[in-house]
This record gives sequence, C-alpha cells and structure tokens, in this order.
Amino acid sequence: MRLFLCEKPSQGKDIGRLLGARQRGNGCLNGPGVVVTWCIGHLVEAAPPEAYDEQLKRWTIEQLPIIPQHWRVEVKPKTAAQFKVVKDLLSKATELVIATDADREGELIAREIIDLCGYRGPIQRLWLSALNDASIHAALGKLKPSGDTLPMYHSALARSRADWLVGMNLSRLFTLLGRRAGYDGVLSVGRVQTPTLRLVVDRDREIAAFVSVPFWSIEVALSCTGQTFTAQWLPPSASTDDAGRCLQEPVAQQAVQRIRAAGAAQMVSVETERMREGAPLPFDLGTLQEVCSKQFGLDVQETLEIAQSLYETHKATTYPRSDSGYLPESMHAEAPTVLDSLLKTDPSLRPIIDQLDRTQHSRAWNDAKVSAHHGIIPTLEPANLSAMSEKELAAYRLIRAHYLAQFLPPHEFDRTTARFSCGDQTLQAVGKHVVVPGWRLVLAEPQPDDAGDDAAPRSQVLPALHQGLACQVAGVDLKALKTLPPRPYTQGELVKAMKSVAKLVSDPRLKQKLKDSVGIGTEATRANIIGGLLNRGYLIKKGRAIRASDAAFTLIDTVPAAIADPGTTAVWEQALDMIETGQLALDTFIDKQAAWVTQLIAQYRGTSLSIKIPEGPACPQCGGATRQRSGKSGPFWSCAKYPDCKGTLPIESGKRAAPRKRRGGPKAS
Repeated sequence: MRLFLCEKPSQGKDIGRLLGARQRGNGCLNGPGVVVTWCIGHLVEAAPPEAYDEQLKRWTIEQLPIIPQHWRVEVKPKTAAQFKVVKDLLSKATELVIATDADREGELIAREIIDLCGYRGPIQRLWLSALNDASIHAALGKLKPSGDTLPMYHSALARSRADWLVGMNLSRLFTLLGRRAGYDGVLSVGRVQTPTLRLVVDRDREIAAFVSVPFWSIEVALSCTGQTFTAQWLPPSASTDDAGRCLQEPVAQQAVQRIRAAGAAQMVSVETERMREGAPLPFDLGTLQEVCSKQFGLDVQETLEIAQSLYETHKATTYPRSDSGYLPESMHAEAPTVLDSLLKTDPSLRPIIDQLDRTQHSRAWNDAKVSAHHGIIPTLEPANLSAMSEKELAAYRLIRAHYLAQFLPPHEFDRTTARFSCGDQTLQAVGKHVVVPGWRLVLAEPQPDDAGDDAAPRSQVLPALHQGLACQVAGVDLKALKTLPPRPYTQGELVKAMKSVAKLVSDPRLKQKLKDSVGIGTEATRANIIGGLLNRGYLIKKGRAIRASDAAFTLIDTVPAAIADPGTTAVWEQALDMIETGQLALDTFIDKQAAWVTQLIAQYRGTSLSIKIPEGPACPQCGGATRQRSGKSGPFWSCAKYPDCKGTLPIESGKRAAPRKRRGGPKAS
C-alpha cells in the first residue's frame, strides 16, 4: 500500500482526488492501492524537561542546565487520535510519499512522526508549489528521492532543539533570578523572540530619548511661460545641520524678505536625467506582510492566513511561505497559460493583458536566486474572485499586479533639477515627467512618507526651462518645522527589520560573519514570534504601531546582551542554512548551543539582578499597587496582593507609575 502523508486535511483532499483516493476512511482517504492521510499540523512536540526527570517539574537553579542526552518527542494530546491513525497506516505501508508543506517545518512535521513510529520502508518526497490540479499533476510526475530533502529536516530539528535549550534553560534561570530580586513575573527568553523584542525596545528608547530640533524651510511659488511651480530655498551651509535644514530662524526670515524684494528669480542651471526603474519582484511572504501592513493595516499573522487561504482554499496563488521573490527560468514557459487564466478570472484585465510582452524576461526569472521556494504568483488555472473575502481579494490583486508587472517595460521618466538665483538666495525646483509608464500601469505610484521632517513635495512637471530664463515670484511661504522622532514599528516594519537584521548589526566581528541577506526567524515563523510576544504581554498594539511593555524593558535589561543581540541569532540562523546545505552537522551545532547555554548558566547563577518593577494604576478594589501579568487574552494589571485581592484592570487603563528599582536578596515567603 502506497501512503501519502499530507500536512492538512484540505491538502489530502486535493491530492487524493487526483490519485483516485475518494473513499472516506477514519482520518484518511482510500483508493486503489493508495491511501492519503494527514497530520493536522504538528502531531508531536518536543518533550518538556519533566518528561526526562519528574523532579524537573519544579524550577530550581541547581538543576540547570537541562541538556537531554537522547532527545524525545511526545504525542500532542489534542491530536492523539489522528496520530494513532497515521501510526497504524505507517505500519501497513509498503511505500511512503511525504506530502507535507514544502519547507523546513513541513519536513520536520513528517519525519518526526516517521522516526517515532519506526517506519523503515522506502520514502519519496512530493514537492508542491501550488495546490491547483495542474501543479499537483506535475509534482506527482517528478517525485523527489527522500535524501534530497533530508537536510531540511536536520535544519528544522536543529532549530527546534536550539529553541528548546535556550527557552527552557534561560527562561528558568532568569525567572528564578528575577524572583530573588522581587520580580514575580516570568522572564520568558527565546532564541528568536528575545532579539526580536530587543528591536522594538531599542526603537522605543530611541523615540523616548529623541530631542526635537526646530528648523525652517521656505517654499517659493514661481511663475513663467504661463505655468506656476514650486521651488525650495537652499539655505547657506553655515546655518544648516548635516541634513541641510536651516536651524537659524533669523537667516530664514531674512531670506524671505530678500526673495520678496527681488520679485523675480533668474535661472542659473538646469539638468535633465532620464531615469529607468525596473519592475519590483513578485512577493516573498515577508514583503507581502510588509506591504499589507502598510496599505491595509493588516497584522502579519492575518496576512499569512490570507496568503495561506489563497493557496489552499482558492488555489489562486502559489505556496505562500516563500523567502524568495525570484522565479525559476523554466517557469517562464508557463507565463502564457497563467496570463490566459488571469484574463478568464477577470475579463476587465483585457486592456492591460493586451499591452504585455509575453516573451519579456524580467530580472525575476533567475535560477541562481531561487532557493527552496520561488516568488508568490498566480496559479495556472482560473480562480473564483467572488468566493474571496474583501481582504483576500486585496492581497490577491497585489500578488497579481506584481506578476503582470514582469511583462511590462521599465518605468521611464525625466528628472529635471533647476537652480535659480533670487536676490542673493538660491532656489531649487525638481520636476518629473513620465516618458514610459511601463509597469506602473498595474502598480500605483507610491506616495512620499508623510511623517518625515520635511517630506518631499509631490511630483510636479516643470515648464520648458533654459539658462537665463526669468520667473516671477508668485508667493513665498516660510514654514516653521521641527525634526520628528523615529516612528514606532508596525508589524510589517518589524518583519522587514527581522529579515534584514544583518544591516542593523554594528559588531564588526559579527558583521564579518553575516551574509547581507540573513535575518532572524523564517518566513514561516516570524508571524508566530510576533504573535507570541503580543500574547505574553511583551508587545502592545497601539493602533497600527506596536510598542514594548514595561515587562519587555525589564526583560531586555535583565538578560545578557548576547542573548538579546539580533546579530548573535542571525549567526545561528546562518548556521541553520549551512545544515540545510550539508556544510554543518546537526550534532555539532547542538553541542555548541549546549556549551553556550552551560557557560551562561555558570556565569549568572549566582548573580543578584537589579530589576525594574513596573507599577501600574491603583487597584480598583483595594487601592494598592498593581503588577502587569499575562492571561489567556493577553496582558493586564493585577493587584500586587493577589490572590488575597483579585482586582484587575485592562493594560491601557490609567497612567503607569515610574518603575522603581529593587536590588536582589531572596523574596520573603
């Protein structure tokens, strides 16, 4: 019997239908000589410390470090029934095809079960990038040997075990040290979550420490050849900061007087440069999350769920958890089929489709840039737009537009920079004239950020200009402005920072080790990391922004810098990539992680911490102090006398008191 092991029932149904396995069984689908079953995500999980030793259920520093000699996994209680189904089927199978998601986690989900059940028969790998019928048929015709994807399992296993070593040991260590210092919360430490939290804490501290500086700018309306346009005053360098902003109000006021007195501006120079912009790549998941956060205000987890629905439910787009926006060169041959399907899906695209060059090879088609997955694009078959929700349709249109853009010319425009002399003052006007709309026919012109100190003016078209031309001064506007602090992270911007963390690393030793492209977390895990920080109360939503809570500052100030350093975690992520490519052994990586954890515990186990104890508003029942705690629905303020007093408040209620410091010494019982 040939057994297909899928990740979810919906995938099993899609694959089973094409294999002729349509007869419903217990947790499976049956067909002639073939059975399709599924995992419902992870059916097993890493065993907790107490599974190795019952005494480890109680947290004590003396028991640390906890380093398993033989790693164990346990069946998850909620899905134990489906695990039994899979185990029984594996015992009867003569051949196995792994059909879980085509990524590290999919490999881990399948192979942990295979190992636990002791299956020793032949294995092949079904590698799907889309769940439409044509893609499934093609993948079934070219199954991969099991060994091709085994290194992905080793990489995922290394990630899982490293997370366990860091999370179990260091969360216990610093929570126990915190209790000595009078902090009664849990200090949850994670290999990826703590460096991610550090990014937000650093940004919030940068905002809090920011000192606004006033500056002045002058906009001048100039008129010539019957057209009015805007020029900016260029202040003398003696009155400006490094960004060219005028910091001296008297200088700006004097300039206004002289510009008005002159009445006209003489053009000194004009330069025009032809600019060409290539189309943006198709989406990887992180970029899709970033754009959907910015344009639609979607949480990164919501965007992931939408992308997953477009892939699984609607069969409208390819595999969503991709880390690459590039496409295999061989897929260019499918472009006519994809474009015809898009037209059948949405006939209103006809004017755009007719302008496409189906033979064009944009920079997106590049085998050297494709790793395990390619960019997210529409599938080969028509989709049903009416079945999509409003948000799904919005995300689908973005994905579709980025694909269509690959068959349109570059966007070309002339950028003209003109300088004028007005009295003894210098003015500059910048204009843009679109020559070839190109791919911007399907992707709108981005607007300048409106939160900058002196955001650039919207694009303007300048009149025909030549040296010596005189323009009349039609208006002068002196603006009193001030520098603005950095903006808080949104979820999309945080994902972007996690992806490009190598750029944020300042340590020259770490920077030398890191590839520029390395990040922390993966496309499949970043949404869960951010969601976990929100659920634990370390991050708080404020509109579209996310801010660090008092508990977050406490944690980052408590743990060693190396644990919270995104650069350290990025080096580990790079090591996981090396395991996947066969350049590093799983055991070597885990041994190094265990040694590092052991060293940290030896270094800190006797330390007395200085912890900031965050205080909230007064308890609504007894009037006493409150402490931030985490519950099933997120963080909240709870009376410090709990359980004697059970007063609570939402986390946003009241103004928090300034944190007080308390130095170590065991907490009185």
